Amino acid sequence: MKSNLRETLAAPTLSDENNTSGPAWIGVCLGLVAAILYSLKAIFVKLAYLPSGAVTEQVPPITLMMLRLGFSFPVYLIILVWVWRRTDNKPKPKQIGMAMMIGVMAYYVCTWLDFTGLQYITAQLERLLLFTYPAFVILLGAIFFGGRLTKWGIASVALAYGGLIIVFMGGDITESPNLLLGSGLVIGCAFVFALYQLLAKNFIDRIGPKLFTCLAMLGAASAIFLHFLINALHADGVSAAFDLPPRIYWIGLIIAVFSTLIPSFFMNSAIGRIGAQKVAMLGMIGPLATIIAAILVLGEPFGLWDGVGTAITIFGIALYMKSSKAKPRKT
Repeated sequence: MKSNLRETLAAPTLSDENNTSGPAWIGVCLGLVAAILYSLKAIFVKLAYLPSGAVTEQVPPITLMMLRLGFSFPVYLIILVWVWRRTDNKPKPKQIGMAMMIGVMAYYVCTWLDFTGLQYITAQLERLLLFTYPAFVILLGAIFFGGRLTKWGIASVALAYGGLIIVFMGGDITESPNLLLGSGLVIGCAFVFALYQLLAKNFIDRIGPKLFTCLAMLGAASAIFLHFLINALHADGVSAAFDLPPRIYWIGLIIAVFSTLIPSFFMNSAIGRIGAQKVAMLGMIGPLATIIAAILVLGEPFGLWDGVGTAITIFGIALYMKSSKAKPRKT
């Protein structure tokens, strides 16, 4: 089983110097913009959860997910048809199915875990926890894809999680009655997202970033629409589920455009150009962008120990990714 995974997935995933296209600086820019836009998603979601006027009931996470895909899916569908018609070497049915399944993993499972976790924790803590996904990328790569763990790598991960411990013990951003539940959901999101990045690289190389992104979103949209329909039918009906304040629709549109459409294409293009591990390194900008936005927009606290713990975590992840280089698989 392990050998098969390496043969089918490891080479395109872990050999970041191979199977890339175009200048590297373009991939770096795309990865940075994607990381910042994705990091702002937590801010928009928290804004949607805030009570407004006479409306005090919190919008369900699946409803926000539905609005996100409802606004963005038509664009993906149009691009899918456009790219499909211009693709000579069309992917096989098995490749299409796998791309859609990977999309369900990233844009349905990950999103549900993330949006649900944000009900219980601050946007800053969410981004800091989600930021640990690069460690999962390299750990999973070492376990299943022929990567290599080093003593420096293990020490760096310990340092990163030491920073999280500092935040949990003395930070202001961890004040929540459901801290463990929210944190566990977001860490689960980080784990699944890391697995997505490792699996996605192979299919991006085979069918191209645009086609892969559209197929992935098609799979995710199907799962989200089904989840939303089941949830609405078990509640007050579909029409009642859409009876939302206008500001929720505006936030859904913003999330769809700026935290879904644009960064999804940018990130997958970056992975195709410079590889999953380098894109993971660029994600270090995410927590900083979230901290600034959470303080300015949401008014969240950020104390001394929050800063110390965040700095240690970022430094640990950076050191880990620098010291843990993928080992070329043996042939």
